[in-house]
Amino acid sequence: MIPNRIQDLVQTLNRVCDSLAPMAFMEVCGTHTVSFQRSGVKSLLPDNIRLISGPGCPVCVSPQGYIDAACEIASYPATTICTYGDMLRVPGRHGSLLQKRADGADVRVVYSPIDAVRLADEHPERAVVFIAVGFETTVGGHAAAVLEAQDRGLDNFFLLTSQKLVVPAMMALLAEGEVCIDGFLCPGHVSVIIGPNAYVPVVQTHRKPCVIAGFEPEQMLRGIIQLVRQVAQHAARIENIYPVAVRREGNPVAVRIINEVFEPADSEWRAMGTIPVSGLSLRTEYQQFDALERFDVDLGPDYDAPGCCCGQVLQGKVEPRDCPLFAIECSPSNPIGPCMVGSEGSCAAAFKYGHDGTRRACISSDRR
Repeated sequence: MIPNRIQDLVQTLNRVCDSLAPMAFMEVCGTHTVSFQRSGVKSLLPDNIRLISGPGCPVCVSPQGYIDAACEIASYPATTICTYGDMLRVPGRHGSLLQKRADGADVRVVYSPIDAVRLADEHPERAVVFIAVGFETTVGGHAAAVLEAQDRGLDNFFLLTSQKLVVPAMMALLAEGEVCIDGFLCPGHVSVIIGPNAYVPVVQTHRKPCVIAGFEPEQMLRGIIQLVRQVAQHAARIENIYPVAVRREGNPVAVRIINEVFEPADSEWRAMGTIPVSGLSLRTEYQQFDALERFDVDLGPDYDAPGCCCGQVLQGKVEPRDCPLFAIECSPSNPIGPCMVGSEGSCAAAFKYGHDGTRRACISSDRR
């Protein structure tokens, strides 16, 4: 049974949407993607609102070359890979970290990068590599781990970084113009760190509304209502309806630590190519912690398995069910692409919460 407050919000949404042209809003947060599916909010939206899942899953946007580099390093002797659980099953061209572990590699799931630092401290004879994947939400923890390793004088702790910045990806999608986006439901977790003002370029350059919302059904519905109201007013502004967690200034302490250890850098995104200053790399004074330099590994080319539409799903060009592999060859138990692996992946969420057995042809990336 739908709670009364949710029914009231749905009625309000239908009222503000009445007589408006179709609108498409993108959420750039994997937690929003999962919450929309799991809560059923997506099914309550009016017919003239379309929700698009953007590149909000950090595991999914990491390029194929990064996965392959992680697997290559895992094969080296006296080396331990530490990673969050989602990364284990992401398929590379020559297997996954899970397969490498089955073959005898030392690959461990940890809950924090500090766990990897402690492991390096306890085992000085081994090189310990932490798979540093994530958006601004988790980068502060990666920076703190580097500073802790430095304080302990460790020379056997390294990061393999694939850290991404949300706003440059939003700007890149809008600049490409292939996907119609009328506004953004901005990520709550990331916004806790970067604050509302980070979205000023989206509003000023592209005139797109940005609303920061939490992850409960009520928050998400309120966020969509505010986006619709801005569209109806032909407005473009930043609104924060998640003030309990997101402050105007963001988290200055986290930002300071991040900026101390990392610096903005051009970064490769799966299927999106290199986006200028969309990632973070170790500053010169912390280069001794860079796994790519320590193991002299290069990131190879991006790649999607034949028939896999993960790259297009990440950019909102197709829905998960549009992929010809969805729920047929590709499933959580047999993932072909990363979007079916990550706990915040669009395909995994659609399979678990929204799969209705239908599918359509996957369009090519150059169709409009």
